[in-house]
Amino acid sequence: MTESPRRLQFASDNYAGICPEAWQALAEAKDGFAVSYGDDPWTTRACDALRDFFETDCEVFFVFTGTAANSLALASLCHSYHSVICHETAHVETDECGASEFFSNGTKLLTVGGPHGKVDPAAVEHTVNRRSDIHYPKPKVLSITQPTELGTLYTPAELTALHGLTRRLGLKLHVDGARFANAVAALSIPPKELTWRAGVDVLTLGGAKSGLPIGEVVVFFDKKLAFEFDYRCKQAGQLASKMRFLSAPWLGLLRDGALLRHAAHANACARKLAAELTAIPGVTLVHPVEANAVFVQLPESAIAALRKLGWVFYTFIGSGHCRFMCSWATSGADIIALARDLRTTIPASSPA
Repeated sequence: MTESPRRLQFASDNYAGICPEAWQALAEAKDGFAVSYGDDPWTTRACDALRDFFETDCEVFFVFTGTAANSLALASLCHSYHSVICHETAHVETDECGASEFFSNGTKLLTVGGPHGKVDPAAVEHTVNRRSDIHYPKPKVLSITQPTELGTLYTPAELTALHGLTRRLGLKLHVDGARFANAVAALSIPPKELTWRAGVDVLTLGGAKSGLPIGEVVVFFDKKLAFEFDYRCKQAGQLASKMRFLSAPWLGLLRDGALLRHAAHANACARKLAAELTAIPGVTLVHPVEANAVFVQLPESAIAALRKLGWVFYTFIGSGHCRFMCSWATSGADIIALARDLRTTIPASSPA
């Protein structure tokens, strides 16, 4: 029996290739000689393009990975005896192998709950105030994810309220924006309304999930917090010698609105996918579809059948919850094919 080909379209937006705009910008930078370590014209232009994108003067640093972006950003906000408050599903807590603690020389992550991946403000305040003695790692930062790990969004009003809370409690506000472009596109507002105008101090802006070959950006809206961050990048192996190949693709994404156009496409695909899947008896939505992620509950036998047909997607052990991610490269044909295959599995998997 021939094994089914692997279908990777909905496993993760990380699985998608390089978008044409990023590839073209990279090709434009590939020839000739340029100064190393970021002193090249592409990096200068990319930094300026990001300042234009956010409509403010900010400090911009290019790094290779999201884990590096998050952990170095948080390390810059803390001493080793501090703590970072985050949601229990946050990427920095569940999927970064202790990098935040490692690069901050021991800063502790303190997790809180909250519906659909968003932190409960009351739980944040309780975590800060429950102890003030010297034996407790002093809370210093609130780290949130936009969109959350469960595909939901913080509105500008929610961000402003969180900033009011962090200011009152003496915390800095960090945003893990691995899919930040999807949030901006979904809410149809300027990026500044989800960042510095709402009180965000530092944003880690995702590139790989937005169509880049590699690379993320750390953006400091409070420029004082970026003091000697270049040294952190160097020490952590994140200072690229040929920096132009990290920065130049951003010029392609930011040129003519490609970044938000691709994000809007991914979001629209997620809405269409959710509609197709939930029209199938036995499929239920787990979290609201607000960006480019679709979380549904499927019978375990349907999950197994889809995998046998070659579909690759994330599942959560023991829950029947499945995550399907849409990307800049997702097509309507992909969506129809997945829904068609799922329909063939449900009758066999449903109880008699």
